[in-house]
Amino acid sequence: MKKLNGWVLAAALWSLPAVYGEPQAPGMYPWWDSPVARDLNLSEEQNRQVKEAVRGSRGRIIQLRATLEVAEADLKDLMNDDPVDARKAGEAIEKVVAARAEMGRAVAQMSLKLRQILTAKQWQELERRQPRPPMPPVPPAPAVAPRPHAAPVPPAPAAPHVAPVPPPPPPPRAEA
Repeated sequence: MKKLNGWVLAAALWSLPAVYGEPQAPGMYPWWDSPVARDLNLSEEQNRQVKEAVRGSRGRIIQLRATLEVAEADLKDLMNDDPVDARKAGEAIEKVVAARAEMGRAVAQMSLKLRQILTAKQWQELERRQPRPPMPPVPPAPAVAPRPHAAPVPPAPAAPHVAPVPPPPPPPRAEA
């Protein structure tokens, strides 16, 4: 059961980038259950303190992850309603945002506890070895057809080292 709780906590921590859509902050991944912990040459006392800090945070982080998942599921259900009740969906969005913030806060607080256990050299090594998730691809811009009544788009300015070409003079008016 202890190993399962560790995996649930690890999944909660690994999900933070997905939750926030951004890279993890230093120390916010389950390094204590990886070869990295051995490579940091933690003392017996540090190992004990790390286990204690993780154990002390595990239950709360697991509960907060569950709260977040419920809030996200509720929001998804409301967004799939037809018609969407904007008031209920807005309230559900606020619950998701609050749950994400609360989970992020709990993980950051645990990370701070862990940081206080490590020496500066160990912390620097941990930051250096932290896995970096790949950046998500940027979706292409949607193709937009010009509106028939829109004014024509002026040409892009010429390169700075090239003098712009002046427009041709208007044709002479024919007099009757």
